[in-house]
Amino acid sequence: MSSEAVNLETDFNETLESLFNDAETVLVVNPSLEVFRTVMETAFEFDDELPTLQVLATPDVLKTAVGDFILASQIADLIDQDTLSLRTTTEIARSSLFVSDEQVMTVVPVDGGLSGLTSTDEEFVETVQSAFDDDWDEGEEFSLRTPPLSRVRDTLSEEFDEEVEADFMMMLEERETIPGEDDELDEVTIALLVGANNELLLYDISRWGEDVGLASKATFSRTKTHIEDRGLIDTEKVPIEVGRPRLRLLLEPDDLEDVDALAEQVTAA
Repeated sequence: MSSEAVNLETDFNETLESLFNDAETVLVVNPSLEVFRTVMETAFEFDDELPTLQVLATPDVLKTAVGDFILASQIADLIDQDTLSLRTTTEIARSSLFVSDEQVMTVVPVDGGLSGLTSTDEEFVETVQSAFDDDWDEGEEFSLRTPPLSRVRDTLSEEFDEEVEADFMMMLEERETIPGEDDELDEVTIALLVGANNELLLYDISRWGEDVGLASKATFSRTKTHIEDRGLIDTEKVPIEVGRPRLRLLLEPDDLEDVDALAEQVTAA
């Protein structure tokens, strides 16, 4: 059986891209959180046609991963494109495996990095595929509630305008994860800050958020009160023909450019 040891510490993304280029289907078995995140980010940024990706992971890994809105919305995009399927199992106690049409790669963390062993032996690959096909069939489908990032972007632009979409994406791109560790700057807070920067009505941004699947109107209302108490936004009443006045969101800082400063103010006691 032919095999090859590879050091993945510096070029794991390149290894994955090569794997994606050469395969029609890739089954990822028992990835660590680090491996799963890298696979999803690489797949989301992949320029060519992706193979069908199947991920069989522990519930804890997937639940932790989708706690980050940025990663979860990218995963949702891949699912929405019928490229990715997620299933969970608690029965696998092995290293991370990548099983494609022509090779098997085992990924092992070593000294803070990633190392792997690949095999292209046809008989061995077929044996591994057969074994894990059964595990995949018995896995439980993982349900993701986060909306696809593309839908968030498109609806922001359609419902409001391109500046609102640009502000939202700028705040996402300035953060590695949302929310981060000890960080209350979540996706709802960002949407409200963007709304305030563009002087949108609370009713409109919260209705958009509920329709797109970001959060409920009640969550938007509670978060608005929270960041208003922090002195980040203010509101003014806007009369309407029938019913109670609507609230227009206003940003207390000059603009959204200093995202780190805004994040500090959101989390300040």
